[in-house]
Amino acid sequence: MIEHHVRVHPSADRLPREDQLAWKLATVATGTEELDADSAAMAVNRVIDNASVAVASLLRRPVAVARAQATAHRGTAPGASVFGTATRVSPEWAAWANGTAVRELDFHDTYLAADYSHPGDNIPPLLAVAQHTGRTGADLLRATVAAYEIHVALVKGICLHAHRIDHVAHLSAATAGGLGALLRLPTETVYQVVQQAVHTTTATRQSRKGEISSWKAYAPAFAGKAAIEAVDRAMRGETSPSPIYEGEDGFLAWMLDGPAADYTVALPAAGEPRRAILDTYTKEHSAEYQAQAIIDLARRLREKAGPLDRVRSIVLHTSHHTHHVIGSGANDPQKYDPTASRETLDHSVPYIFAVALEDGTWHHARSYAPERARRPETVALWRRISTVEDPEWTRRYHDPDPQRRAFGGRAVLTLDDGSVIEDELAVADAHPAGARPFDRPAYARKFRTLADGIVTPAAQDRFLTAAEHLAELRAPDLDGLFPAVAPEAVAARDASLPKGLF
Repeated sequence: MIEHHVRVHPSADRLPREDQLAWKLATVATGTEELDADSAAMAVNRVIDNASVAVASLLRRPVAVARAQATAHRGTAPGASVFGTATRVSPEWAAWANGTAVRELDFHDTYLAADYSHPGDNIPPLLAVAQHTGRTGADLLRATVAAYEIHVALVKGICLHAHRIDHVAHLSAATAGGLGALLRLPTETVYQVVQQAVHTTTATRQSRKGEISSWKAYAPAFAGKAAIEAVDRAMRGETSPSPIYEGEDGFLAWMLDGPAADYTVALPAAGEPRRAILDTYTKEHSAEYQAQAIIDLARRLREKAGPLDRVRSIVLHTSHHTHHVIGSGANDPQKYDPTASRETLDHSVPYIFAVALEDGTWHHARSYAPERARRPETVALWRRISTVEDPEWTRRYHDPDPQRRAFGGRAVLTLDDGSVIEDELAVADAHPAGARPFDRPAYARKFRTLADGIVTPAAQDRFLTAAEHLAELRAPDLDGLFPAVAPEAVAARDASLPKGLF
Protein backbone atom coordinates (compact mmCIF):
# COMPACT_ATOMS: atom_id res chain seq x y z
CA MET A 1 0.00 0.00 0.00
CA ILE A 2 1.10 3.57 -0.67
CA GLU A 3 0.25 6.25 1.89
CA HIS A 4 -0.93 9.44 0.22
CA HIS A 5 -0.91 12.64 2.29
CA VAL A 6 -3.86 14.84 1.46
CA ARG A 7 -4.02 18.48 2.52
CA VAL A 8 -5.51 21.80 1.46
CA HIS A 9 -3.63 23.79 -1.18
CA PRO A 10 -4.23 27.43 -2.14
CA SER A 11 -5.25 27.99 -5.73
CA ALA A 12 -1.90 29.66 -6.41
CA ASP A 13 -0.20 26.28 -5.89
CA ARG A 14 -1.78 24.92 -9.09
CA LEU A 15 -1.63 21.43 -7.62
CA PRO A 16 -0.92 18.99 -10.48
CA ARG A 17 -3.79 16.61 -11.06
CA GLU A 18 -1.48 13.61 -10.57
CA ASP A 19 -0.95 14.80 -6.98
CA GLN A 20 -4.66 15.10 -6.24
CA LEU A 21 -6.61 12.47 -4.32
CA ALA A 22 -9.34 12.26 -6.96
CA TRP A 23 -6.71 11.34 -9.58
CA LYS A 24 -5.17 8.73 -7.29
CA LEU A 25 -8.59 7.19 -6.67
CA ALA A 26 -9.17 7.13 -10.40
CA THR A 27 -5.88 5.30 -10.98
CA VAL A 28 -6.93 2.62 -8.50
CA ALA A 29 -10.11 2.14 -10.51
CA THR A 30 -8.51 2.06 -13.92
CA GLY A 31 -5.67 -0.13 -12.67
CA THR A 32 -7.97 -2.86 -11.32
CA GLU A 33 -7.50 -5.88 -13.58
CA GLU A 34 -7.04 -9.53 -12.61
CA LEU A 35 -8.86 -10.13 -9.35
CA ASP A 36 -7.74 -11.86 -6.20
CA ALA A 37 -9.82 -15.05 -5.97
CA ASP A 38 -10.96 -14.41 -2.41
CA SER A 39 -12.02 -10.85 -3.29
CA ALA A 40 -14.02 -12.07 -6.27
CA ALA A 41 -15.75 -14.71 -4.14
CA MET A 42 -16.66 -12.11 -1.52
CA ALA A 43 -18.06 -9.83 -4.22
CA VAL A 44 -20.39 -12.69 -5.22
CA ASN A 45 -21.47 -12.99 -1.58
CA ARG A 46 -22.39 -9.31 -1.51
CA VAL A 47 -24.42 -9.56 -4.71
CA ILE A 48 -26.41 -12.31 -2.99
CA ASP A 49 -26.69 -10.24 0.18
CA ASN A 50 -27.98 -7.20 -1.70
CA ALA A 51 -30.65 -9.21 -3.47
CA SER A 52 -31.71 -10.74 -0.15
CA VAL A 53 -32.44 -7.44 1.54
CA ALA A 54 -33.85 -5.87 -1.63
CA VAL A 55 -36.59 -8.47 -2.09
CA ALA A 56 -37.44 -8.36 1.61
CA SER A 57 -38.04 -4.61 1.37
CA LEU A 58 -40.22 -4.53 -1.74
CA LEU A 59 -43.44 -3.79 0.16
CA ARG A 60 -41.88 -1.06 2.26
CA ARG A 61 -43.29 2.34 1.34
CA PRO A 62 -39.96 4.11 0.51
CA VAL A 63 -39.02 1.28 -1.83
CA ALA A 64 -42.43 1.32 -3.52
CA VAL A 65 -42.15 5.07 -4.01
CA ALA A 66 -38.65 4.79 -5.50
CA ARG A 67 -39.89 1.99 -7.78
CA ALA A 68 -42.81 4.15 -8.94
CA GLN A 69 -40.48 7.05 -9.66
CA ALA A 70 -38.11 4.81 -11.58
CA THR A 71 -40.72 3.08 -13.71
CA ALA A 72 -41.90 6.47 -14.93
CA HIS A 73 -38.54 6.73 -16.78
CA ARG A 74 -38.65 3.93 -19.31
CA GLY A 75 -37.38 5.81 -22.36
CA THR A 76 -33.72 4.78 -22.57
CA ALA A 77 -33.05 1.41 -24.24
CA PRO A 78 -31.78 -1.13 -23.41
CA GLY A 79 -32.00 0.17 -19.84
CA ALA A 80 -31.66 -1.70 -16.56
CA SER A 81 -33.94 -3.85 -14.39
CA VAL A 82 -35.87 -2.75 -11.32
CA PHE A 83 -36.29 -5.17 -8.40
CA GLY A 84 -39.89 -6.36 -8.16
CA THR A 85 -40.89 -5.60 -11.75
CA ALA A 86 -40.29 -6.83 -15.27
CA THR A 87 -39.59 -3.24 -16.29
CA ARG A 88 -36.36 -1.79 -17.65
CA VAL A 89 -35.68 1.88 -17.10
CA SER A 90 -32.88 4.37 -17.60
CA PRO A 91 -29.88 3.08 -15.57
CA GLU A 92 -29.67 6.03 -13.17
CA TRP A 93 -33.33 5.47 -12.22
CA ALA A 94 -32.77 1.72 -11.81
CA ALA A 95 -29.91 2.59 -9.46
CA TRP A 96 -32.29 4.89 -7.57
CA ALA A 97 -34.98 2.24 -7.10
CA ASN A 98 -32.65 -0.68 -6.43
CA GLY A 99 -30.34 1.31 -4.17
CA THR A 100 -33.33 2.28 -2.02
CA ALA A 101 -34.46 -1.35 -1.86
CA VAL A 102 -31.00 -2.52 -0.78
CA ARG A 103 -30.64 0.15 1.92
CA GLU A 104 -34.16 0.32 3.34
CA LEU A 105 -33.91 -2.42 5.97
CA ASP A 106 -30.37 -1.50 7.12
CA PHE A 107 -29.51 -5.15 6.63
CA HIS A 108 -26.58 -5.43 4.19
CA ASP A 109 -22.85 -4.99 4.61
CA THR A 110 -20.78 -2.49 6.58
CA TYR A 111 -17.26 -1.22 7.08
CA LEU A 112 -16.27 0.87 10.11
CA ALA A 113 -12.97 2.68 10.69
CA ALA A 114 -12.33 6.43 10.90
CA ASP A 115 -15.80 6.78 9.36
CA TYR A 116 -18.76 4.52 8.55
CA SER A 117 -19.98 2.94 5.37
CA HIS A 118 -22.20 0.41 3.65
CA PRO A 119 -20.03 -0.52 0.67
CA GLY A 120 -22.72 -2.82 -0.74
CA ASP A 121 -24.47 0.41 -1.75
CA ASN A 122 -22.00 0.55 -4.66
CA ILE A 123 -23.49 -2.52 -6.31
CA PRO A 124 -26.92 -1.25 -7.52
CA PRO A 125 -25.52 1.52 -9.76
CA LEU A 126 -22.75 -0.77 -11.03
CA LEU A 127 -25.25 -3.49 -11.91
CA ALA A 128 -27.59 -0.99 -13.59
CA VAL A 129 -24.86 0.39 -15.84
CA ALA A 130 -23.51 -3.10 -16.53
CA GLN A 131 -26.94 -4.16 -17.80
CA HIS A 132 -27.45 -1.01 -19.83
CA THR A 133 -24.05 -1.17 -21.52
CA GLY A 134 -23.91 -4.94 -22.06
CA ARG A 135 -21.04 -5.73 -19.69
CA THR A 136 -20.30 -9.25 -18.47
CA GLY A 137 -20.37 -10.75 -15.02
CA ALA A 138 -16.57 -10.57 -14.91
CA ASP A 139 -16.78 -6.83 -15.66
CA LEU A 140 -19.26 -6.39 -12.81
CA LEU A 141 -17.00 -8.28 -10.40
CA ARG A 142 -14.00 -6.14 -11.35
CA ALA A 143 -16.03 -2.96 -10.87
CA THR A 144 -17.35 -4.11 -7.50
CA VAL A 145 -13.91 -4.96 -6.15
CA ALA A 146 -12.54 -1.61 -7.37
CA ALA A 147 -15.39 0.33 -5.72
CA TYR A 148 -14.88 -1.50 -2.42
CA GLU A 149 -11.13 -0.78 -2.59
CA ILE A 150 -11.72 2.95 -2.91
CA HIS A 151 -14.54 3.02 -0.38
CA VAL A 152 -12.58 1.25 2.35
CA ALA A 153 -9.53 3.46 1.77
CA LEU A 154 -11.56 6.63 2.19
CA VAL A 155 -13.37 5.33 5.27
CA LYS A 156 -10.03 4.42 6.85
CA GLY A 157 -8.40 7.72 6.06
CA ILE A 158 -10.98 10.52 6.24
CA CYS A 159 -13.54 10.96 9.03
CA LEU A 160 -16.75 12.67 7.93
CA HIS A 161 -18.85 12.06 11.03
CA ALA A 162 -16.74 14.33 13.25
CA HIS A 163 -17.93 17.20 11.07
CA ARG A 164 -21.49 15.87 10.79
CA ILE A 165 -21.11 15.11 7.10
CA ASP A 166 -23.05 12.07 5.93
CA HIS A 167 -21.04 9.07 4.84
CA VAL A 168 -22.47 8.93 1.31
CA ALA A 169 -19.81 11.46 0.23
CA HIS A 170 -17.30 8.58 0.33
CA LEU A 171 -19.80 6.26 -1.34
CA SER A 172 -20.21 8.50 -4.39
CA ALA A 173 -16.44 8.63 -4.96
CA ALA A 174 -16.23 4.83 -4.71
CA THR A 175 -19.14 4.30 -7.10
CA ALA A 176 -17.56 6.73 -9.55
CA GLY A 177 -14.39 4.65 -9.46
CA GLY A 178 -16.31 1.41 -9.82
CA LEU A 179 -18.15 2.74 -12.87
CA GLY A 180 -14.84 3.78 -14.38
CA ALA A 181 -13.47 0.26 -13.88
CA LEU A 182 -16.66 -1.28 -15.28
CA LEU A 183 -16.55 0.79 -18.47
CA ARG A 184 -12.72 0.82 -18.76
CA LEU A 185 -12.74 4.59 -18.97
CA PRO A 186 -9.52 6.64 -19.19
CA THR A 187 -8.11 7.82 -15.86
CA GLU A 188 -8.73 11.43 -16.90
CA THR A 189 -12.46 10.74 -17.33
CA VAL A 190 -12.77 8.87 -14.02
CA TYR A 191 -10.96 11.74 -12.29
CA GLN A 192 -13.66 14.13 -13.49
CA VAL A 193 -16.42 11.71 -12.46
CA VAL A 194 -15.06 11.42 -8.91
CA GLN A 195 -14.94 15.18 -8.53
CA GLN A 196 -18.49 15.80 -9.71
CA ALA A 197 -19.83 12.93 -7.61
CA VAL A 198 -18.21 14.18 -4.40
CA HIS A 199 -19.21 17.78 -5.10
CA THR A 200 -22.88 16.94 -5.58
CA THR A 201 -23.43 14.34 -2.85
CA THR A 202 -21.95 16.03 0.22
CA ALA A 203 -24.73 16.50 2.79
CA THR A 204 -25.11 16.81 6.55
CA ARG A 205 -25.89 13.99 8.96
CA GLN A 206 -29.23 15.47 9.92
CA SER A 207 -30.59 12.58 7.87
CA ARG A 208 -29.51 10.32 10.78
CA LYS A 209 -30.40 12.58 13.70
CA GLY A 210 -33.53 12.98 15.80
CA GLU A 211 -36.66 11.72 14.04
CA ILE A 212 -34.94 9.83 11.24
CA SER A 213 -36.91 10.00 8.01
CA SER A 214 -37.20 7.70 5.02
CA TRP A 215 -34.43 9.71 3.31
CA LYS A 216 -31.94 7.45 5.10
CA ALA A 217 -32.82 4.74 2.56
CA TYR A 218 -32.76 7.11 -0.41
CA ALA A 219 -29.43 8.82 0.40
CA PRO A 220 -27.12 6.10 -1.00
CA ALA A 221 -29.44 5.62 -3.97
CA PHE A 222 -29.12 9.34 -4.67
CA ALA A 223 -25.32 8.99 -4.54
CA GLY A 224 -25.43 6.13 -7.04
CA LYS A 225 -27.75 8.03 -9.34
CA ALA A 226 -25.51 11.10 -9.15
CA ALA A 227 -22.41 9.02 -9.96
CA ILE A 228 -24.07 7.60 -13.09
CA GLU A 229 -25.07 11.07 -14.23
CA ALA A 230 -21.49 12.24 -13.58
CA VAL A 231 -20.15 9.41 -15.75
CA ASP A 232 -22.45 10.38 -18.60
CA ARG A 233 -21.36 14.01 -18.40
CA ALA A 234 -17.64 13.24 -18.12
CA MET A 235 -17.79 10.80 -21.05
CA ARG A 236 -19.09 13.73 -23.11
CA GLY A 237 -15.89 15.63 -22.33
CA GLU A 238 -17.02 17.91 -19.50
CA THR A 239 -14.89 18.76 -16.47
CA SER A 240 -15.73 19.13 -12.77
CA PRO A 241 -14.76 21.28 -9.73
CA SER A 242 -11.03 20.73 -9.17
CA PRO A 243 -9.22 19.91 -6.97
CA ILE A 244 -12.35 18.76 -5.16
CA TYR A 245 -10.58 17.48 -2.05
CA GLU A 246 -7.54 19.79 -1.75
CA GLY A 247 -8.89 23.08 -3.13
CA GLU A 248 -8.92 26.14 -0.86
CA ASP A 249 -12.71 26.27 -1.23
CA GLY A 250 -13.01 22.49 -1.48
CA PHE A 251 -14.22 19.51 0.49
CA LEU A 252 -11.46 19.35 3.13
CA ALA A 253 -11.21 23.11 3.66
CA TRP A 254 -14.89 23.84 4.22
CA MET A 255 -16.61 20.56 5.04
CA LEU A 256 -13.97 18.87 7.20
CA ASP A 257 -10.88 19.99 9.13
CA GLY A 258 -10.41 23.36 7.43
CA PRO A 259 -7.34 24.96 5.83
CA ALA A 260 -5.01 22.98 8.12
CA ALA A 261 -6.59 19.65 7.13
CA ASP A 262 -4.09 16.83 6.68
CA TYR A 263 -5.14 13.23 6.04
CA THR A 264 -3.44 10.00 5.05
CA VAL A 265 -5.21 7.73 2.57
CA ALA A 266 -3.56 4.37 1.86
CA LEU A 267 -4.17 2.99 -1.64
CA PRO A 268 -2.83 -0.11 -3.39
CA ALA A 269 0.17 0.26 -5.66
CA ALA A 270 -0.02 -0.63 -9.33
CA GLY A 271 -0.42 -4.38 -9.67
CA GLU A 272 -1.14 -4.89 -5.96
CA PRO A 273 -4.13 -7.18 -5.23
CA ARG A 274 -7.41 -5.44 -4.38
CA ARG A 275 -8.39 -7.11 -1.10
CA ALA A 276 -10.18 -4.37 0.85
CA ILE A 277 -13.55 -6.06 0.34
CA LEU A 278 -12.31 -8.84 2.65
CA ASP A 279 -12.13 -6.36 5.56
CA THR A 280 -15.87 -5.61 5.28
CA TYR A 281 -18.65 -7.60 6.94
CA THR A 282 -22.36 -8.18 6.58
CA LYS A 283 -25.24 -8.19 9.04
CA GLU A 284 -27.15 -11.10 10.50
CA HIS A 285 -29.70 -8.70 12.01
CA SER A 286 -31.60 -5.79 10.48
CA ALA A 287 -30.18 -2.96 12.58
CA GLU A 288 -27.30 -0.46 12.64
CA TYR A 289 -23.99 -2.34 12.69
CA GLN A 290 -22.98 -1.43 16.26
CA ALA A 291 -26.21 -3.08 17.36
CA GLN A 292 -25.23 -6.46 15.83
CA ALA A 293 -23.02 -7.55 18.73
CA ILE A 294 -25.43 -5.96 21.21
CA ILE A 295 -28.29 -8.13 19.88
CA ASP A 296 -26.13 -11.26 20.18
CA LEU A 297 -25.10 -10.18 23.69
CA ALA A 298 -28.73 -9.68 24.71
CA ARG A 299 -29.64 -13.13 23.44
CA ARG A 300 -26.76 -14.59 25.47
CA LEU A 301 -27.79 -12.70 28.60
CA ARG A 302 -31.44 -13.68 28.43
CA GLU A 303 -31.14 -16.83 30.52
CA LYS A 304 -28.84 -15.18 33.07
CA ALA A 305 -31.12 -12.18 33.58
CA GLY A 306 -34.18 -14.02 34.88
CA PRO A 307 -37.51 -12.16 35.16
CA LEU A 308 -36.98 -8.79 33.48
CA ASP A 309 -39.35 -6.94 35.81
CA ARG A 310 -36.60 -7.35 38.41
CA VAL A 311 -34.12 -5.33 36.33
CA ARG A 312 -33.59 -1.92 37.93
CA SER A 313 -31.18 -0.62 35.29
CA ILE A 314 -29.03 -1.69 32.36
CA VAL A 315 -25.92 0.22 31.38
CA LEU A 316 -24.14 -0.57 28.13
CA HIS A 317 -20.45 0.36 28.28
CA THR A 318 -19.39 0.88 24.69
CA SER A 319 -17.51 2.96 22.12
CA HIS A 320 -17.83 6.67 21.39
CA HIS A 321 -19.68 5.94 18.16
CA THR A 322 -22.22 3.58 19.68
CA HIS A 323 -22.86 5.90 22.63
CA HIS A 324 -23.16 9.10 20.60
CA VAL A 325 -24.87 7.84 17.44
CA ILE A 326 -27.27 5.07 18.51
CA GLY A 327 -27.03 5.35 22.30
CA SER A 328 -28.25 7.72 24.98
CA GLY A 329 -25.25 9.97 24.29
CA ALA A 330 -26.99 11.17 21.13
CA ASN A 331 -29.38 13.09 23.41
CA ASP A 332 -32.24 12.26 21.06
CA PRO A 333 -35.51 11.81 22.99
CA GLN A 334 -36.83 10.00 19.92
CA LYS A 335 -34.56 7.06 20.76
CA TYR A 336 -36.87 6.35 23.71
CA ASP A 337 -40.15 7.16 21.95
CA PRO A 338 -42.45 4.15 21.34
CA THR A 339 -44.12 6.04 18.47
CA ALA A 340 -40.81 6.67 16.68
CA SER A 341 -40.25 5.62 13.07
CA ARG A 342 -38.58 2.36 12.17
CA GLU A 343 -35.62 4.36 10.89
CA THR A 344 -35.26 5.89 14.36
CA LEU A 345 -35.72 2.62 16.23
CA ASP A 346 -33.01 0.86 14.24
CA HIS A 347 -30.69 3.63 15.45
CA SER A 348 -31.71 3.21 19.11
CA VAL A 349 -29.55 0.65 20.87
CA PRO A 350 -31.61 0.92 24.10
CA TYR A 351 -34.71 -0.16 22.17
CA ILE A 352 -32.85 -2.90 20.32
CA PHE A 353 -31.30 -4.33 23.48
CA ALA A 354 -34.68 -4.33 25.27
CA VAL A 355 -36.48 -6.21 22.51
CA ALA A 356 -33.65 -8.69 21.94
CA LEU A 357 -33.47 -9.36 25.68
CA GLU A 358 -37.21 -9.97 25.88
CA ASP A 359 -37.59 -12.01 22.68
CA GLY A 360 -34.25 -13.77 22.42
CA THR A 361 -34.29 -13.13 18.67
CA TRP A 362 -34.43 -10.35 16.10
CA HIS A 363 -36.67 -10.03 13.05
CA HIS A 364 -36.39 -7.42 10.32
CA ALA A 365 -40.13 -6.65 10.43
CA ARG A 366 -41.71 -7.99 13.65
CA SER A 367 -39.07 -6.45 15.94
CA TYR A 368 -39.97 -2.98 14.64
CA ALA A 369 -43.74 -3.35 14.41
CA PRO A 370 -45.60 -0.46 16.10
CA GLU A 371 -47.43 -2.85 18.40
CA ARG A 372 -44.07 -4.36 19.39
CA ALA A 373 -42.49 -1.00 20.15
CA ARG A 374 -45.49 0.13 22.23
CA ARG A 375 -45.75 -2.93 24.46
CA PRO A 376 -45.89 -1.49 28.02
CA GLU A 377 -43.38 -3.88 29.58
CA THR A 378 -40.98 -3.22 26.69
CA VAL A 379 -41.28 0.55 27.11
CA ALA A 380 -40.63 0.22 30.84
CA LEU A 381 -37.50 -1.89 30.30
CA TRP A 382 -36.33 0.26 27.40
CA ARG A 383 -36.36 3.40 29.52
CA ARG A 384 -34.17 1.75 32.13
CA ILE A 385 -31.40 1.21 29.57
CA SER A 386 -28.63 3.73 28.94
CA THR A 387 -25.19 3.81 27.37
CA VAL A 388 -21.87 5.26 28.49
CA GLU A 389 -18.69 5.71 26.54
CA ASP A 390 -15.84 3.51 27.75
CA PRO A 391 -12.40 4.67 26.50
CA GLU A 392 -11.24 1.08 26.19
CA TRP A 393 -14.13 0.17 23.89
CA THR A 394 -13.43 3.30 21.84
CA ARG A 395 -9.77 2.27 21.56
CA ARG A 396 -10.76 -1.22 20.47
CA TYR A 397 -13.21 0.22 17.93
CA HIS A 398 -10.27 1.97 16.23
CA ASP A 399 -7.68 -0.79 16.62
CA PRO A 400 -5.59 -0.86 13.42
CA ASP A 401 -5.67 -4.67 13.40
CA PRO A 402 -8.99 -5.78 11.83
CA GLN A 403 -8.79 -9.03 13.81
CA ARG A 404 -8.75 -7.13 17.11
CA ARG A 405 -11.19 -4.34 16.25
CA ALA A 406 -14.33 -4.44 18.43
CA PHE A 407 -17.80 -3.05 17.81
CA GLY A 408 -19.66 -4.40 20.82
CA GLY A 409 -19.74 -3.55 24.50
CA ARG A 410 -20.26 -4.67 28.08
CA ALA A 411 -23.73 -4.89 29.60
CA VAL A 412 -24.21 -4.31 33.34
CA LEU A 413 -27.63 -5.36 34.63
CA THR A 414 -28.52 -4.26 38.16
CA LEU A 415 -31.42 -6.13 39.74
CA ASP A 416 -33.89 -4.92 42.35
CA ASP A 417 -31.95 -6.69 45.14
CA GLY A 418 -28.74 -4.88 44.19
CA SER A 419 -27.10 -7.89 42.57
CA VAL A 420 -25.32 -7.35 39.26
CA ILE A 421 -25.11 -9.46 36.12
CA GLU A 422 -22.43 -8.61 33.56
CA ASP A 423 -21.32 -9.90 30.20
CA GLU A 424 -19.58 -8.51 27.12
CA LEU A 425 -19.18 -9.27 23.45
CA ALA A 426 -16.58 -7.69 21.17
CA VAL A 427 -17.97 -8.55 17.74
CA ALA A 428 -21.16 -9.97 16.32
CA ASP A 429 -21.45 -13.71 15.89
CA ALA A 430 -21.54 -13.22 12.07
CA HIS A 431 -18.38 -11.07 11.99
CA PRO A 432 -15.28 -12.68 10.39
CA ALA A 433 -13.79 -12.89 13.91
CA GLY A 434 -17.09 -13.90 15.53
CA ALA A 435 -18.56 -17.16 16.76
CA ARG A 436 -20.29 -17.97 13.44
CA PRO A 437 -18.62 -16.05 10.59
CA PHE A 438 -20.79 -15.66 7.50
CA ASP A 439 -19.80 -17.95 4.63
CA ARG A 440 -21.42 -18.69 1.26
CA PRO A 441 -24.01 -21.07 2.74
CA ALA A 442 -24.93 -18.40 5.31
CA TYR A 443 -25.46 -15.83 2.56
CA ALA A 444 -27.62 -18.34 0.68
CA ARG A 445 -29.67 -19.04 3.82
CA LYS A 446 -30.16 -15.33 4.40
CA PHE A 447 -31.42 -14.98 0.84
CA ARG A 448 -33.81 -17.91 1.09
CA THR A 449 -35.15 -16.70 4.45
CA LEU A 450 -35.83 -13.17 3.23
CA ALA A 451 -37.15 -14.28 -0.16
CA ASP A 452 -39.60 -16.77 1.36
CA GLY A 453 -43.14 -15.97 0.22
CA ILE A 454 -41.87 -13.35 -2.25
CA VAL A 455 -39.74 -15.41 -4.66
CA THR A 456 -40.69 -18.98 -5.56
CA PRO A 457 -38.23 -21.74 -4.57
CA ALA A 458 -37.46 -22.39 -8.24
CA ALA A 459 -36.71 -18.71 -8.86
CA GLN A 460 -34.55 -18.67 -5.72
CA ASP A 461 -32.53 -21.57 -7.16
CA ARG A 462 -32.10 -19.78 -10.49
CA PHE A 463 -30.90 -16.61 -8.80
CA LEU A 464 -28.36 -18.38 -6.59
CA THR A 465 -27.01 -20.33 -9.56
CA ALA A 466 -26.59 -17.12 -11.56
CA ALA A 467 -24.89 -15.32 -8.68
CA GLU A 468 -22.52 -18.17 -7.87
CA HIS A 469 -21.43 -18.28 -11.53
CA LEU A 470 -21.21 -14.51 -11.88
CA ALA A 471 -17.67 -14.56 -13.27
CA GLU A 472 -18.85 -16.62 -16.28
CA LEU A 473 -22.08 -14.74 -17.02
CA ARG A 474 -22.43 -13.21 -20.46
CA ALA A 475 -24.08 -9.82 -20.76
CA PRO A 476 -27.67 -11.04 -21.29
CA ASP A 477 -27.36 -13.36 -18.32
CA LEU A 478 -27.02 -10.49 -15.83
CA ASP A 479 -30.83 -10.44 -15.85
CA GLY A 480 -30.57 -13.56 -13.68
CA LEU A 481 -29.31 -11.41 -10.79
CA PHE A 482 -32.86 -10.10 -10.32
CA PRO A 483 -34.95 -12.81 -8.60
CA ALA A 484 -38.32 -13.10 -10.31
CA VAL A 485 -41.09 -11.66 -8.12
CA ALA A 486 -44.74 -12.27 -8.99
CA PRO A 487 -46.24 -8.92 -10.11
CA GLU A 488 -49.16 -9.36 -7.74
CA ALA A 489 -46.71 -9.42 -4.83
CA VAL A 490 -46.09 -5.69 -5.23
CA ALA A 491 -49.08 -4.52 -7.28
CA ALA A 492 -51.34 -3.72 -4.32
CA ARG A 493 -48.63 -1.74 -2.58
CA ASP A 494 -47.79 0.20 -5.72
CA ALA A 495 -51.46 0.97 -6.42
CA SER A 496 -51.88 2.42 -2.92
CA LEU A 497 -49.32 5.19 -3.44
CA PRO A 498 -50.30 8.79 -4.06
CA LYS A 499 -49.33 10.15 -7.46
CA GLY A 500 -46.23 12.28 -7.93
CA LEU A 501 -45.07 14.59 -10.68
CA PHE A 502 -44.37 11.92 -13.33
